[in-house]
Amino acid sequence: MSITRRSAMKIGMAGVLAASVGGAAKEAAGARRSFRLGGPIFLKTDDPALLAREHRRLGYGAAYCPEFATLDDLKTVREIERSFAAENVIIAEVGAWRNMLDPDTAKRSANLEYVVQRCALADEIGARCCVDIAGSFNKDSWYGPDPRNLSEEFFDQTVQNCRYILDHVKPKRTRFTIEMMGWNLPDGPDAYLELMKAVDRKAFAVHLDICNGINSPRRFYENSAFIRECFKKLGPWIVSCHGKDLKWIIEYNVRFKEVAPGSGQIDYGTYIDEIARLDADIPLMLEHMNTEAEYDDGRKYIQALAASRGLVLNPAPLRISVTTPADRSSREGSI
Repeated sequence: MSITRRSAMKIGMAGVLAASVGGAAKEAAGARRSFRLGGPIFLKTDDPALLAREHRRLGYGAAYCPEFATLDDLKTVREIERSFAAENVIIAEVGAWRNMLDPDTAKRSANLEYVVQRCALADEIGARCCVDIAGSFNKDSWYGPDPRNLSEEFFDQTVQNCRYILDHVKPKRTRFTIEMMGWNLPDGPDAYLELMKAVDRKAFAVHLDICNGINSPRRFYENSAFIRECFKKLGPWIVSCHGKDLKWIIEYNVRFKEVAPGSGQIDYGTYIDEIARLDADIPLMLEHMNTEAEYDDGRKYIQALAASRGLVLNPAPLRISVTTPADRSSREGSI
């Protein structure tokens, strides 16, 4: 089900052309380049209106799907959708985060059905995407390394899984996506192009996490070029992005640590420039920080960087004050 290198290059060139034409038209028309920023919210409430307003207070125009949204309670799903739309905050993603290639066949089947349900929820609530990773053949870690994770078997089963999900849900409003991983397919933009061609479904799209694709010193050193390559090849299909940074921890072997944007060495100027160049209102979702303070630092860094580069964050933050409870917790479980 894979494609030739020549076919992948043709798809890549189509992506380059579409992204360039869209970006050029946007700039020629005098439109201000923009994107949406989002991240976890630490306000403890099940009130959709309060959650939506808290996003606006922080300057977020995109949100993770609230954890209390389920297919079993469509009334609440509709309330969430209405409340967030009223504040001009989009639901960027519904996370699935299950191993669709678990070595245990019973677990694999259960995980796949869970992802189907999450994709269906994303379609019901109007999220930009449902996101997962392809999975892993590692028996101890649902996302861990395994020599077979770069194999033809892994690729073929991932194609089958993606088709299964999309053919069962038949999404009309959302897209199903998987992220790149440094040790699992797809591990870079070319592998993603091959996968997109093989899956061959219009509702299959790209959720871009630049840090997940940086798996070598060369990509780390040359991350600006890697960012541009990803957007040139994948731009027309990108529906959402993740935001974090990488710092090289000096040891006797290579170790990259995830940190808040602005405290690592990822070229965030290039990253947000490329997001804003897309002819779409793309969300950049902060993740994997350890504390609320780190999220605040990352948020403020991106907001200031965007302003310095003439980029617009949609929508503008509300000038209101909200008292948040002392009991706060961070979002966990994604990759």
